[in-house]
Amino acid sequence: MLSFLTATKVPARSQLHAMGVCASEAQSEAKSKATNGSWPDGVDLSGLDLSEADLAVLQGRGFEATVGQVEIISGTERPRAVVGLGPANKISLGDVRKAGAALARAAKRMQKVSVAITDAVPEHIGRNEALAALVEGIVLGAYSYGDFKSTPKPNELASVCVVGAGGKAVKHALDTGRRVAEAVCFARDLVNEPGGSLTPAKFAQVAVQVAEREGLEATVLDLKAIRKAKMGGLLGVNRGSEQPARFVELTYSPESGADCRGSVALVGKGLTFDSGGLSIKTGTGMMTMKCDMSGGAAVLGVMSAVAAVAPPVKVTGYIPMTDNMLGGDATRPGDVLTMASGKTVEVLNTDAEGRLVLADALERACLAEPDAIVDLATLTGACMVALGPKVAGLMGNNEAWITQLADAAERTGERVWHLPLPEDYKAQLDSPVADMKNIGGPHGGAITAGLFLSNFVDEQIPWAHLDIAGPAFTDTEDGEIPKGGTGFGVRMLLDALINFHPPTAQVG
Repeated sequence: MLSFLTATKVPARSQLHAMGVCASEAQSEAKSKATNGSWPDGVDLSGLDLSEADLAVLQGRGFEATVGQVEIISGTERPRAVVGLGPANKISLGDVRKAGAALARAAKRMQKVSVAITDAVPEHIGRNEALAALVEGIVLGAYSYGDFKSTPKPNELASVCVVGAGGKAVKHALDTGRRVAEAVCFARDLVNEPGGSLTPAKFAQVAVQVAEREGLEATVLDLKAIRKAKMGGLLGVNRGSEQPARFVELTYSPESGADCRGSVALVGKGLTFDSGGLSIKTGTGMMTMKCDMSGGAAVLGVMSAVAAVAPPVKVTGYIPMTDNMLGGDATRPGDVLTMASGKTVEVLNTDAEGRLVLADALERACLAEPDAIVDLATLTGACMVALGPKVAGLMGNNEAWITQLADAAERTGERVWHLPLPEDYKAQLDSPVADMKNIGGPHGGAITAGLFLSNFVDEQIPWAHLDIAGPAFTDTEDGEIPKGGTGFGVRMLLDALINFHPPTAQVG
């Protein structure tokens, strides 16, 4: 676990000292010091106290202070890392986060590092906000998953000293950034674990461990209790599996006497592996389906940090857990399931299973009458077709609640795009034998999936749906995002909870 501390000067034991550099529109004072030619326009190295030799090295390496560009030079007492932050007039918290991640990767074989990166951040970004983003980036950039490697090579970075003024507010920023990033890494671990290892029973056991550690209330329904609760969607998906389903409910309540603005329900799809069922996926389509519980992992990640960040709101997480397999009694296309709400669903595609388990979870969440609900799910390939691999689809029944989530996404750099839920598209879900079918037409699949879920939400409760099929898992490294599970949604939801206000009622 990475630790963060503060000091007024660079500690003697620091193996590397990192400094932030902005690209400025004006020529820097350092440019004139360069011995071989001139610096690219816009690079500002003033105030870094670098020797002419070091400046020449940076110039020779083509340092341009782009976001996340890191160059390590010799220095006098210890090596120095010069970290690019991009143009000074365009720097965002996301850029600071990316810079921190790049530094963590560059210093992966060093144990003790000191940083003064945020000294270069312009005043329009608060120092403590910048520090929290930097810490997030360092923790996220240091992440690796090696549980199944015979000789894992984890990042060795263990301690980071922030050089500059300390104090209570600075410590809070460092602690918050660390706990938020650790929650993301925890979610990544869950997503990266193979489905044959992370069974529903083990997933539920991990949730209970989180609850015990963080002081949360925990309820776990086993298969018998799920049957008693008449969760036909979860039971229908679980029919083809040898692994019994679980349903987990975790609750955080603010301390007695603390400000409490209401209650929020988080619902996460927990499909520990998705073969597609009898509507079986292709071999290629199945390769990454251990990630089909990314929504559930995000909810559990949030719950692992919610007590530490202490939002002014009661939070309950609901995670239906199963895999979707092809056993002898697997749900068949054409079968009709009776959901926990009593509504019936004709299953025409067993690979559209996420919405079935979410329907039961949403019904249970509504019974508690929260002030708002948000669900997360790797729900449709159609959303990836529409928005690509880096943007989640956001839709729901309440514009005020959708705006709160979109604002949180903007602040945390987790990209979302608001999609509509046109009422007339619901006709695509009409079934001749049941209340509805589980798929719509050939187009607009992300929207019809959202409309299906809306049938199981009390229309008086503000609700939002996040289709995270694209950004939940990636095969390319990008900034603070590694290959594999990304932990998408954890930072956004924690931010939304911290800034939560009960949404105004939807009119019309």
